[in-house]
Amino acid sequence: MKLPTAILEGKKISRIILSIQPRSPSNHQAKISSLMKKTYEMGAWCFDLPSGNHLESFKELENLTTEEMPVGFCHLDAEEGSSLLGKPLHRFEPKIISTIRKELLPSHQTRNILPPTSSSEVFTQKEIDRIAFDPLRFEKALSRFDPDESPFLLVGERYGDWLLALGRIDLLREMVSRVRGKGFIPIFSGQWATFALPKAKSLNVSAYAVPINKKWGLFDLQRASDLIKKFEKPVISLNPLADGILLRESEGAFSFLFDELKICAVVAEIGSEEEARTIVEVLKKFPSLIPPRKT
Repeated sequence: MKLPTAILEGKKISRIILSIQPRSPSNHQAKISSLMKKTYEMGAWCFDLPSGNHLESFKELENLTTEEMPVGFCHLDAEEGSSLLGKPLHRFEPKIISTIRKELLPSHQTRNILPPTSSSEVFTQKEIDRIAFDPLRFEKALSRFDPDESPFLLVGERYGDWLLALGRIDLLREMVSRVRGKGFIPIFSGQWATFALPKAKSLNVSAYAVPINKKWGLFDLQRASDLIKKFEKPVISLNPLADGILLRESEGAFSFLFDELKICAVVAEIGSEEEARTIVEVLKKFPSLIPPRKT
């Protein structure tokens, strides 16, 4: 069963990247492994690897594979490369949230997307300027991954957006440079499409992964759609089926992303073999992305 493909920096990927999330928390590792193997047999060969359990299951699949090798997409939160006064940046999370909410973004935009915090403290500009790249923590985090096993690395996550909001894109540039130096192909991963895409546009990454689907896109669906249509680099849709709401309308959901927005690929969450089969069958109806011929 052949699924449509796309090309990122000369490497072929499937236009569907499966994120396996079993509904039951019991025996989680075994269920991830089982479902990953079953979806591979259906024709899926690109997998989202957001946790250690996913990475271990992916390695098991690689050892069993004799035909087309699966491709993995690991995750690295920008917090793992950031510190303030020698302390990991996550220790200042309440203050970061308070600063973004009160000083940097309109309250109506951040009300539902930032975690709650009881802190009323905000960073001064001098403190923001003192946030530093933490090479030891970053290299330790990066050492968990192998570019030969999982060549693509999603860098950023929620702290990626937060560093952009604090005006510290320089830290993300350093992280991307280190990732490339280790042989990975970096993808910027953000949560706020209309905010992050313009600010992160200068990063030396192969693609940008942001939540966008037929139902919503942070902060504004129409604005996000217009921005993505004009965006010069490949965009990958996170949560293309809106937390499963669009599963029964998956053909229309993918048509919106692939045909209208010209999305490169999607990271679709599945919790069962039936959901995977539904998505895989629909994806066969869409074409591959053929890169333009060089002249």
